[in-house]
Amino acid sequence: MILAGEIGATRTRLAAFETEGNQLQCAVEKTYMSQQHDGLAGILADFIKTEGIPVHSACFGVAGPVRAGRSKISNLPWVLDAREIAKQLRLNSVGLLNDLEAYAYGIDGLESKDFITLSEGAEGAEGNRAVISAKTGLGMAGLYWDGFRHHPFACEGGHADFAPRNDLQMELLAYLQKKYGRISCERILSGPGIKNIYDFLRDTHKAEEPEWLRTQMSAAPDPPALISQMALEAKSEICDQTLSIFVSVFGAETGNCALNFMSTGGIFIGGSIATKIIRKMNDPVFLESFLDKGRMATILKDMPVKIVANDDSGMIGAARYTLVQKAFRTASRAAE
Repeated sequence: MILAGEIGATRTRLAAFETEGNQLQCAVEKTYMSQQHDGLAGILADFIKTEGIPVHSACFGVAGPVRAGRSKISNLPWVLDAREIAKQLRLNSVGLLNDLEAYAYGIDGLESKDFITLSEGAEGAEGNRAVISAKTGLGMAGLYWDGFRHHPFACEGGHADFAPRNDLQMELLAYLQKKYGRISCERILSGPGIKNIYDFLRDTHKAEEPEWLRTQMSAAPDPPALISQMALEAKSEICDQTLSIFVSVFGAETGNCALNFMSTGGIFIGGSIATKIIRKMNDPVFLESFLDKGRMATILKDMPVKIVANDDSGMIGAARYTLVQKAFRTASRAAE
């Protein structure tokens, strides 16, 4: 049995997968609210005790950089150590991956129904791939193509500098700099980023916040979700403008990501935000911003652009990583 996990600032998901050859079948899955726990150890203990799952191998995707088997979650005061987790699970070793690297491993484990195509790209497109995902934070990963298969690898591109593309976005940058100093893409392309855009429009009087909305915002448990809902239901002009800016910046940064990784094999958009605002993502502004790269536009036009509609890609990817490592070890022993 493979224990796989997706550990983020908002939630921690654990699942146990049975294997038949290279096929995975989820036997049980459970979600924990990360902020309600002191660390992963207690969550693992609860999952194993309540579900009674025998663990033969394990891998976890974590929302933060992984260095030498350790990771500090980007938006959560947890430090994870692969050696300590392995000791707790009584395993020789466990996998600890950046969550977007795990997500990238999951892409090939999905079915065609799990994707929403924004741009078909060139027929028979192949080569490197990339993934970009906006949730509580902004993540990216690459998939190097060796001519036979893809090799996922992690990066921290979501923390690269935000590059405004017009006067309004320059004003947004200046507004955020006064609040935070240096501004990364994540300050805009994330759940909290949606609220940052909204606050900018309200505070600079670019759009009016009606009294009824101000009341709802003050009581909302999840203001970014409320903003998105009001925009999609066409109930608020300031919310519609907020989401339009978000989608424009998202398209541009997706294009930057595609160029950085030269993802001629396709770029995949993950994260809960994209799927929840799919009607906005289908607006021309996203692809227009994606393609707005001057002489590079023709290259980007040939790249398939797809939204990943399956929220389990990271979990599947973490489990698939253990299968890849097992195959690698088997091949290494055979070559000796």
